[in-house]
Amino acid sequence: MHKGQLKSWKDDKGFGFIQSSELNQDTFIHISALKAMSRKPKVGDFIYFEVEKQANGKSRAVNCRIEGVASKVVQRHRPRVHKNTSAPKSKLVIKLVVIGIGAFGYQRLGLAPSNTPAQQTPNISIPSNSLLESAFSNTSSQFSCDGRQHCSQMTSRAEAEYFIQHCPNTKMDGDNDGIPCENDSRF
Repeated sequence: MHKGQLKSWKDDKGFGFIQSSELNQDTFIHISALKAMSRKPKVGDFIYFEVEKQANGKSRAVNCRIEGVASKVVQRHRPRVHKNTSAPKSKLVIKLVVIGIGAFGYQRLGLAPSNTPAQQTPNISIPSNSLLESAFSNTSSQFSCDGRQHCSQMTSRAEAEYFIQHCPNTKMDGDNDGIPCENDSRF
């Protein structure tokens, strides 16, 4: 690693020359060799550098840093992590399959009560809009209340409509007209 002083710099062109007592001639430096520095070089700056011979026989400074000048902080972008939205859906599907198999087996194995004259089962009618009816209709839905309240947390308009109708404390219908996420351009 050599040390030299920046003898000349053409800011509009992005290059200059370093004079070093260690080398016989001035060394060419390009702004790209200083891309890690937090500021551009100025005439008179001391620069640490290595020399690289080019194909045309000339030499140039590489791996340069300006004495007393901090390096840029390199911000690395973290890859965006996408939430696996199929997990809740697959759990619901598994539950429905297990219930279906259980109901089929219950009926086929003869465990269901038979309607013989000696043993009559009472006729029970379930009123409409009952808790039982709504429970069965909600299990066929692909959505479930999981605490989300805002449009930015929804993946579709259908999901937002489900949340506004079935889940408490949602904050997606500002004008209370029953239409959620009206200003969300994704839907």
